[in-house]
Amino acid sequence: MPQPSFQHQNRASPAGLRLPRAFYARPALAVAPELIGLNLIHADGDTLRIGRIVETEAYMGPEDLAAHSAGGRRTARTEVMFGPPGHAYVYFIYGFWYCLNVVTSPPGVPHAVLLRALEPIANLEPRTWGPGLLCRAMNVDRTLNAVDLRGPTLWIERPRGRARAVRIASGPRIGVEYAHKWARRPWRFFDRDSRFVSGLPAAARRLAEGD
Repeated sequence: MPQPSFQHQNRASPAGLRLPRAFYARPALAVAPELIGLNLIHADGDTLRIGRIVETEAYMGPEDLAAHSAGGRRTARTEVMFGPPGHAYVYFIYGFWYCLNVVTSPPGVPHAVLLRALEPIANLEPRTWGPGLLCRAMNVDRTLNAVDLRGPTLWIERPRGRARAVRIASGPRIGVEYAHKWARRPWRFFDRDSRFVSGLPAAARRLAEGD
């Protein structure tokens, strides 16, 4: 699918255009739906990769048994979740995929929002649904773990110009059946009009792939 043209003022966007720290310093359940429709940007060397966030999941540790921080579990991998809000938590699963999370809530409260899907805006291949494909398209890996989302490399900002209206729907999170009752919480949020969210029928998926 051809990429739309996109003029981004200043490859390294001024810090004032990024989301303020206060946006992230709230519970994941408040932040997750508000990320829908915003732009994730990676200044990847000479390439600026940009995608519109269309699907997220909230993780509310330590009570949430689906969270990596369930029970207050604090390890070298999860340490970033206990730190200041507005940082990236990147982990590796199945020996193949990276997943990108946004750390939320005040320090010591291990909440995070998983970014599940993007609509490509600039310099992304069209397959951007699911957290692993999202990271592959954005070229995000563990080298970006704990990076400040207010910094010059990886950040989130509101769309420039007139933003498209968003109709947000919610449902259970994906792949956390082991968490029992927590797996049924409707803490996955998505743009109901986007063809890039997870679990779409094959016909809708072909449209997203440009077939």
